[in-house]
Amino acid sequence: MSLLAPFAAPGRFWRGNLHTHSNLSDGALEPGQVVDAYKNAGYDFMQLSEHFIDHFGYPIADTRNFRSNNFTTLIGAELHAPETAVGELWHIVAAGLPLDFPRNLEGETGAKVAARAREAGAFIGIAHPAWSQLTMEDGRAIASAHAVEIYNQGCAVENDRGDGWYLLDQMLTEGNRLTAFATDDAHFKTPDHFGGWVHVKAESLDPDALLQSLKAGLYYSSMGPQIHGIEIEGKENAIATSPVDTITVICGNSRSAVRSGKAITDASFDLKRLEQGWLMRRKSPWVRVVAIDHAGKRAWSNPIWWDELR
Repeated sequence: MSLLAPFAAPGRFWRGNLHTHSNLSDGALEPGQVVDAYKNAGYDFMQLSEHFIDHFGYPIADTRNFRSNNFTTLIGAELHAPETAVGELWHIVAAGLPLDFPRNLEGETGAKVAARAREAGAFIGIAHPAWSQLTMEDGRAIASAHAVEIYNQGCAVENDRGDGWYLLDQMLTEGNRLTAFATDDAHFKTPDHFGGWVHVKAESLDPDALLQSLKAGLYYSSMGPQIHGIEIEGKENAIATSPVDTITVICGNSRSAVRSGKAITDASFDLKRLEQGWLMRRKSPWVRVVAIDHAGKRAWSNPIWWDELR
């Protein structure tokens, strides 16, 4: 079998958070305190994604002085613009912005500010779809997105709207080649921190290397469990994880392949089963892997596209 990306890519995995806030916008702690919190919690990198809006003076946190040989930061922000289908401001995570990224232009929409940020070199993620009550039309509007935020710890613990898979799964089935990232969206006012993160595969901890891997989809997301490898040969699939109670492969229809047990660390499937069943009317062009531990914490792979494997 062939080991898939990101597991087959050179380098190692670096643990990081792309979405958090300090008192430069609406967080409780000073920037240095937030950075120290993630460093002390065992992260390799993080980003202060302050609310880039006039209410806070359009801040982009300069965290370069907090970098060291074994910990780094990305420069970015949470972009805002009118307006989603339910009349909310857009929330768009942009990682890798220049510090002099210009303020919103007159009449700029969410789609336009996201496109401008991508042109400036940023990794673009659609933030907390459930919290924002985003529709499919909203998702389609951000054509410059690299990814969707599929888990947001702050939204999960504060109002039970931390999930984003409902939007991403449908967008994938429409053919949108997006990836999936988990975050905290921490403000340090509630237990909103250290609950969701990304493991990014890169050859170094250099911010540019991390950004390149994020854009290329060389990462997976987690709340705790680890995915050690995913192999596919034809429709045969093998998965290795840290000890979990469920390993499942799901796709763009109701089919799935599941192995359950106590502290299992591997599963093998014949994925032709995902194309069988009287309810199924259309084959899915993609699959993804989820590992779930005894506490219900999850790790998620990025989507795997059949045509890219061929």
